[in-house]
Amino acid sequence: MSFELALAIRYLKSKRENSFVSLITIISIIGVMAGVMALIIVLSVMNGFRKDLLSKILGVNSHITVLSLEGSINRYKEIEKKLRNIKEVKAYTPFVYSQVMIKAYGGSTGIILTGIDPATACKVIDIKNMIKKGSLRGLEERSSNIAGIILGSELAKRITAFVGDIVTLISPEGKLTPLGRVPNTKKFRVVGIFESGMYDYDSSMAYVSLKEAQQFLSLGNRITGIEIKIDNPDESDRVAKKIQAILSYPLIVKDWKEMNKSLFSALKLEKMTMFVILTMIVLVGALNIVSTLVLMVMEKRKDIAILRAIGASSKSVMKIFIIQGLIVGAVGTALGLGAGLLVCYLLKKYKFITLPADVYYISKLPVQVQIWDVALICMAAILISFFATIYPARYASKLNPVDILRYE
Repeated sequence: MSFELALAIRYLKSKRENSFVSLITIISIIGVMAGVMALIIVLSVMNGFRKDLLSKILGVNSHITVLSLEGSINRYKEIEKKLRNIKEVKAYTPFVYSQVMIKAYGGSTGIILTGIDPATACKVIDIKNMIKKGSLRGLEERSSNIAGIILGSELAKRITAFVGDIVTLISPEGKLTPLGRVPNTKKFRVVGIFESGMYDYDSSMAYVSLKEAQQFLSLGNRITGIEIKIDNPDESDRVAKKIQAILSYPLIVKDWKEMNKSLFSALKLEKMTMFVILTMIVLVGALNIVSTLVLMVMEKRKDIAILRAIGASSKSVMKIFIIQGLIVGAVGTALGLGAGLLVCYLLKKYKFITLPADVYYISKLPVQVQIWDVALICMAAILISFFATIYPARYASKLNPVDILRYE
């Protein structure tokens, strides 16, 4: 152990005549600890929120979607043949998408009706695991010549519909009759209730089989689009361009990043902003380190003069106070790291903080600790603590031992 490190530790351990310096040292450690802890907790919660939101979005939506500028796709089997030649494509399924009205005993409301192929849809979206009551097979079964429908949990509550109840769908486009265009209505039996965890989806979406949707909306064999699942969702933009290259006008290809670009850009910007704001707490702790070292230099003027007189260089004196400040910063960082990880563990295990799902999309506070974020926070705290030591350490190294000892 070098004598600079030994002296730095001894100065921190020693009982000083001026207890105010010890108090500021403790405050410095607490300040760094609070900043590191706050950064770890907040960034972990934001990472968890992004991951949870992404899993829920990709649970209801596909990685890539093929649509048509004309509104519907007629010969979609030809598109599916082309998709088979792309190695990144894992699965695909056709779908029909339209806005309709639903009516039940509890009232009526507008919903988003999605027609899916039960045989292939579960390979692309996570609809099977989202169903809490009933089953996906119910869409293919008819009871008393009435087709099945799966409702979102919040939607079912709003219209007071349960599994087995009859609901009526009303298409605003209607059908053409000798008396003019009239709304098209059809009865469906509720065969399932799904819960995605996202309020917007659970309160406005309903699923029926693809054939029933085509028949109800008078689409014939046309579909709205094709949903595609790939091996790696992070490469959806690259694969989407590859698919677009083999498809011709009026077909367009969109991936989940493009369709949710504004949402995830806002989350990324918010994470950066919170990092900058909460780093200010670490800066407060660093300013306390400056105060601590300046007061210590003034208290240890005689010791510094003696060290210089017996041969210690100004660089060695500077090292003593830099090491002392770094120890304070490192202790604060270590305590903040431990406290932050402990709080994240408790939040993740016990989920004791609840959120209004209609405002925040989710009902529980999610947490995901990322090692790179933790490493960046710790390095930033140590670096800030290091820069805080430079001024008082340089001041100590420039003290003239002759002037100090002359008046002692």
